[in-house]
Amino acid sequence: MIHKKIHLFLLLTFIPFLSSNAGKAKTDWLQYVNTLQGTNSKFELSRGNTYPTVAMPWGMNFWTPQTGMNRNGWIYQYEATRIRGFRQTHQCSPWTNDYAAFSLMPVSGKLVVNQHDRALSFNHKNETAKPHYYSVQFDKGLKAEMSPTERGVFMRFTFPENEDSYVIVDANNDGSMVRIFPKERKIVGYCENANHSVSKDFANYFVIVFDQPFESFGTWKNNSGDIFAATDFAEDNYVGAYTAFKKGTVVNAKVISSFISIEQAEQNFEHELAKYNSLEEIRDLAAAEWNKQLGKIEVEGGTQEERATFYSCFFRSMLFPRKFYEYNAQNKAQYYSPYDYKVHEGYMFTDEGFWDTFRAQFPLNVILHPEMHGRYMQSLIDAYDQSGWLPSWSFPGHSGGMIGNHAFSVLADAYVKGIQTFDAGSALAAMKHDAMQKGPRGPSIGRDAAVKFRELGYVPFNGHGEATAKTLEYSYNDFCAMQLARKAGQKEYEDFFAKTIYNYKNVYDPDTRFMRGRLSDGSWQPNFDPLAWGGAFIEGCAWHYHWSVFHDIQGLINLMKGNKNFVAKLDSVFTVTNDFHVGTYGREIHEMTEMKMINMGQYAHGNQPIQHMTYLYTYAGEPWKTQKRVREVMDKLYNSGPDGFCGDEDQGQTSSWYVISAMGLYSVCPGTDEYVIGSPLFPKMTVHLENGKQIVIEAKNNQLSHPYIKNAKLNGKTFTKNFLTYSELMKGAHIQYLMSDKPNFKRGIKDTDKPFSLSKKTK
Repeated sequence: MIHKKIHLFLLLTFIPFLSSNAGKAKTDWLQYVNTLQGTNSKFELSRGNTYPTVAMPWGMNFWTPQTGMNRNGWIYQYEATRIRGFRQTHQCSPWTNDYAAFSLMPVSGKLVVNQHDRALSFNHKNETAKPHYYSVQFDKGLKAEMSPTERGVFMRFTFPENEDSYVIVDANNDGSMVRIFPKERKIVGYCENANHSVSKDFANYFVIVFDQPFESFGTWKNNSGDIFAATDFAEDNYVGAYTAFKKGTVVNAKVISSFISIEQAEQNFEHELAKYNSLEEIRDLAAAEWNKQLGKIEVEGGTQEERATFYSCFFRSMLFPRKFYEYNAQNKAQYYSPYDYKVHEGYMFTDEGFWDTFRAQFPLNVILHPEMHGRYMQSLIDAYDQSGWLPSWSFPGHSGGMIGNHAFSVLADAYVKGIQTFDAGSALAAMKHDAMQKGPRGPSIGRDAAVKFRELGYVPFNGHGEATAKTLEYSYNDFCAMQLARKAGQKEYEDFFAKTIYNYKNVYDPDTRFMRGRLSDGSWQPNFDPLAWGGAFIEGCAWHYHWSVFHDIQGLINLMKGNKNFVAKLDSVFTVTNDFHVGTYGREIHEMTEMKMINMGQYAHGNQPIQHMTYLYTYAGEPWKTQKRVREVMDKLYNSGPDGFCGDEDQGQTSSWYVISAMGLYSVCPGTDEYVIGSPLFPKMTVHLENGKQIVIEAKNNQLSHPYIKNAKLNGKTFTKNFLTYSELMKGAHIQYLMSDKPNFKRGIKDTDKPFSLSKKTK
């Protein structure tokens, strides 16, 4: 079991945030956020695989202290005792690693430049980790601080007295350059470290401006940093720079970068940093923006730990997708495209894996951030126009990770909910293109076994990895495309995609009562083992993927011969053994370890395929079991500390699950306008919408021992539905729940109370 902890940061004195627009004090929501949440992770066991991110909401560049080695995905590990640098990062996950990373590091005493010798010891008690401000007092007395802008950071290094003082710039390996301008107290350069998703000439161009004169300076190169030169320029596979300052001084450094050019980096500098002379100014601007975004949801009541967990998760839900655009001298948005390697006008976003985030992050974004969401939808169409394929895992270009065509889900969900910032015909043409052929890279670009999926009605297990998982996800993806076509009045596309939306039925084995691998001759995969991971599935087993029929839960119930069997199997997920068989993975992977650790049977919340499963009782006439299980997961598997998650946080998905679940809602089927009702976490929550309306969610008698909804009202009228629509929410809604420690077996049990399913019978 993961134990909850109250951390030192929660005990700090409350200081209200002062709004510049209103002369009254407003709540400082940042007081609850701990960016160390989920950082106690390693290759073998993920508690989030996060790092203490210093950034603006959806910022183009993030910053973090770096305990791990350069090019190692585990940038920061809570158990580490030394920091090697303060790094610009774009990392979504340690499994994808970083790109366009460089770092700065203060050094006192002897000049050492390589990442091993320059590392300094620290203690967490001397560390402050917030979205808008990070600081650490090192054991030898040197202090480092930083606060972000969207594309830059303001750093401050306070050196100990009577010690030689240096700042090291590490431009990283795999191609880099530094040029020093001592009179301007400036260093410019680039780093090319990237991945297969961009062109060979991809680079991140940086500008660093110091406020103190250089006593001396030079460059270095090689991994060991053992080749020094008292020169102002170096360019090679791995180079860096060093600058010496007066002993015992305070050095401010303004740092910014661009994906377009050094000249654009200079423009970004003028736009974001030039007029500010203190870290406090940047810190306060960042705090104001974070409080604006975090203040979109005001919670009342609950415990201190629940509020800290909520706002720490809410913070992480607003890091991705990443803004990948910059402003030119005319203040117009432009971007370097990671898809055709040209500069375009407009908005581009990247660093997003839809296999994870279509489930909760985007359904949350469409409520809270529709303006940003609309820009992102158009950027997906732009990516298709520039590359010939819709993104599914952008990092920053097509990386092709995981499976499925979940851009279909994200686009359709936005469109049916009224975010129609893109041309539906263009989106549908892109979807049909991607559904008909395999792409150039990875399983999520285009569609593996596209022709066989349409001809056989499933992806055959022989010759195709993760075949059953692909069948289930393609069926749902095509449903989403059909929904978009229907909403847009595009009958030809509607008919095309409607032919495959029931293909999930073809991989259900009535004998084992599981989804199962099926061969091209129609026979079943031999030696079926529901505990075996991999094979016909990905990062899971049959217990996890059985429920991946997002668009037709009633159809799945029908396959299982009724509600009784369906609910019994849902119950069994939590009561059967939590054992696993490594299957085709051949070894124990961290997702297996995490499922075992949480000790909830085959429920594996640390990975995405099963995260919607607790909400499925509402489709089968027993919504009180959803209410109980959802609250149990929120309470047991999340906290605000370094052990804050029970698996990978994954670009905001696992955090968004908590945030939207705490609202008492969840989008089981993105691509429809419905949010399934769970169990609200707080006695009161006020959601401030961008359209000026509010969603007020009140839950009387709410506490951990009272997870059940006794009755409910919407705008003063009693309702028994197990769902609310997007339009009901966005018009402004007052939702009132009376919570109880006992289930209400009579509420929400009629067919008309059930959420959407393709096979749902309506009267």
